[in-house]
Amino acid sequence: MMLRSGNPVLRLGTLIFSVLSILLAAGGSGWPQSAPPALGLQEQGPQAAPAPSTAPSSPPAHEENPGLINEMGKLFDKLPSILPSIKSPSETMNDLSRLAKPSTMVSGRVACPASSNGAPDCKLAADKLCQSKGYTEGKSLNADSAEKCSAKVLIPGRQRKPDDCRTDTFVTSALCQN
Repeated sequence: MMLRSGNPVLRLGTLIFSVLSILLAAGGSGWPQSAPPALGLQEQGPQAAPAPSTAPSSPPAHEENPGLINEMGKLFDKLPSILPSIKSPSETMNDLSRLAKPSTMVSGRVACPASSNGAPDCKLAADKLCQSKGYTEGKSLNADSAEKCSAKVLIPGRQRKPDDCRTDTFVTSALCQN
């Protein structure tokens, strides 16, 4: 049976301990162990002196440690090659200016005609607004809509019918290009 503590700090500590235990156990390699102690007597034989090395001694090669920290270090070493280089603000602006076409924002009020499905087609209205200012085409930036009703709606006591009013949409500003 597992006991639960009502203290959240103890629960967090238990969770951290459990996670660390799992990570250390799953690592596959642990601390090196010394040779087990021998029971009984051992014969002490003559020990051979190590042969002198003719090559100059070099520092030991970096051993690979397959732990989590080592793997994260490898990831950070590879990170600069994965990420794109950072450009200065002037280089970024030069790139954007080459991509962007020269354009101008204009204001006006042009009604959006109804398309074949009944929705307003504001692309045509933006083009008309830009053409009235001397440009070739445009893109709608801001639109407005208004309800337009017949005079019958103003008659007192008359019931309003579905076809008495309609909603008109207008382009009020557009981004125009040559």
